[in-house]
Amino acid sequence: MKKRIAIGYIKIIAASLLLLCGGVFAAENKTFVTPLFDTIAALDADVFDAFNKCSDPAQLQKHTDYFVSDVEFYHDNGGVTWSRDSMIANTKKNACGKFSREIMPGTLQVFPIKGYGAIAQGSHRFCQLDTKTCDGIAEFVMIWANTDGAWKITRVLSYGHRAAK
Repeated sequence: MKKRIAIGYIKIIAASLLLLCGGVFAAENKTFVTPLFDTIAALDADVFDAFNKCSDPAQLQKHTDYFVSDVEFYHDNGGVTWSRDSMIANTKKNACGKFSREIMPGTLQVFPIKGYGAIAQGSHRFCQLDTKTCDGIAEFVMIWANTDGAWKITRVLSYGHRAAK
């Protein structure tokens, strides 16, 4: 009996340590939500809400403001851009008014970077605005820096682009 109680306490302590140590992720069957996860999830929603409306110059500027000037964007099909200006020019040319981005539910994972910010990772899909069909899916990683409470994206990887099932 004492052994079962001890094991129960160990499980509770282990779960508490996971939450306290900042291991933060969400998946379909497991969800550990912390303030960092909530912050990054909200930022992701905001940056892509602006992206999805980027044919409006004010929304394109709002989207732009989420990135540092020397952002690195790695795209498996489109190549690499080394600055915010280049990345936004590509966004304006290839995405604005053509398609929107949706995060795939339950795929966002967030990991803290001690003394710097966070890594966001997940899957997203792209939907054609004219046909309302979502025919592309890909993986993403974003590195978020937190400087004095201001969150900015410093690196983006968008890869594994494929047709949605």
